[in-house]
Amino acid sequence: MQKLLNLNHYSPFSPLKKTLDFEDHKVWSFDPQGRFDLLTMLCPLVCNLEHDRGAKKDSDSDIEELELLDPSPPNAVVGKISVSCSVEDPIETEKRFAKRILSIVDYNEDGELSFPEFSDLIDAFGNQVAASKKEELFKAADKNGDGVVTLDELAALLAAQQEKEPLMNRCPVCGETLEVSDKLNNMIHLTLCFDEGTGNQVMTGGFLTDKQAAYGWMFKLSEWAHFSSYDVGLNSGSSASHIVVYDRQKKRLVEEIIDGKIVLSMRAIYQSKVGLTLMDKGVKELLYSISEKQGKRMDSVESAKDIPSFIESFKDQINMNEVKHPLEYFKTFNEFFIRELKPGVRPIAHVECDDVAVCAADCRLMAFKSIDDSLRLWIKGRKFSVQGLLGQDISASAFMDGTLVIFRLAPQDYHRFHFPVSGFIEQIVDIPGCLYTVNPIAVNSKYCNVFTENKRSVAIISTSDFGKVAFVAIGATMVGSITFKKGKGDNVKKGEEFGYFSFGGSTVICVFEKGDAEVIDF
Repeated sequence: MQKLLNLNHYSPFSPLKKTLDFEDHKVWSFDPQGRFDLLTMLCPLVCNLEHDRGAKKDSDSDIEELELLDPSPPNAVVGKISVSCSVEDPIETEKRFAKRILSIVDYNEDGELSFPEFSDLIDAFGNQVAASKKEELFKAADKNGDGVVTLDELAALLAAQQEKEPLMNRCPVCGETLEVSDKLNNMIHLTLCFDEGTGNQVMTGGFLTDKQAAYGWMFKLSEWAHFSSYDVGLNSGSSASHIVVYDRQKKRLVEEIIDGKIVLSMRAIYQSKVGLTLMDKGVKELLYSISEKQGKRMDSVESAKDIPSFIESFKDQINMNEVKHPLEYFKTFNEFFIRELKPGVRPIAHVECDDVAVCAADCRLMAFKSIDDSLRLWIKGRKFSVQGLLGQDISASAFMDGTLVIFRLAPQDYHRFHFPVSGFIEQIVDIPGCLYTVNPIAVNSKYCNVFTENKRSVAIISTSDFGKVAFVAIGATMVGSITFKKGKGDNVKKGEEFGYFSFGGSTVICVFEKGDAEVIDF
């Protein structure tokens, strides 16, 4: 029987949520920054305005000011929200919507869709029936038979299908399933996802840039994604210049902070044949030497002065309220880097249920139902294999084509890792190796093999519910030290601390036996 692999928790994202009660007694959820989900509010607000006032034309757009009520104590007014409601010509609405949808797959930015582009768009809609008759839909849309679908033609197709059989079963921006029977909520959802903003907003329709919004559907619910600013389309490899992750707590894409010079250096080393040649001519040794020297520096008392600037660099990404000790407690940078958290700030999901595995770390996460999927979608190294990952002293036969989960830690993350399952440690093997970066720019490279060549420590955990689980802690550039706090033969409990990485970013990979784990909440 398959066990559940719950990736919502060990649990990086389980803050207590503040709630507000609105006029119609619905409860609105606040995020940790005190912001509420406007999407969930709009439907009843628009309905109330329409029923109470009647719909207004464009020029008659009206504004309603409504109070926000806190349920505890009852009826306390904690704020107000202003909502405007207007009605426009449906044809204009369809055209504006079609323009934004067209941009999703208009790879050459010519304002028209070729059949391959149109085909990708239909796939993004998540409608299996529509996907089976793409050619028929393309011909129906291409009214003048010129072999491309224009903005007006796409708008006409969407409007016609809306009356018959809506094409969209899934939001092409965020990947959320749309309820066929709930047209109003679908309209609100899609309008917000495609919102271009006012020009003064930091985020655009939930994304960092217009182009990220345009290609956002491709990220779907993936925790890791590449975005290229050098070319049209969603690219990895040498075209990749940004790393975008999906923040599951805030439900939006955020871009990782990486210095531009570092990005260019990584691309030069990891994404080219020249870089591969350099690897063979001493770069591996150089990276190891740099990591060793930097590690020693971060253990010095002088390094403590770097802590405030490090926190400032990752503003809003390091929550000092969660840290066990105050800032003045840390005498070196490494002491801060391996900081402990206060008890209880990472509650464990289903703590009494050993048949539910949990997340091993604060991380950027990728989960694959099978190792074949991981090779097809993510890990591009020429020599990756389970045996290569685990080393020659551990038999990989039990893990062939099992479920594989990657937990990548960025420098700003809490750098202690925890047991995802309960059991006992059957074996621990330290494997010497290189210290390539675990940045996706390198992981996606076909020129190096990060997970099978890097320094790593492998633990085999024997469990009663998941069989054997391979836990692999992988070192990276600037991470010369992997420390386990448990050893061979120790009994361990899900969520219990296993160890930590010293300065840098690094990765944990867990491999489950085939058929013993099912990924959920991902």
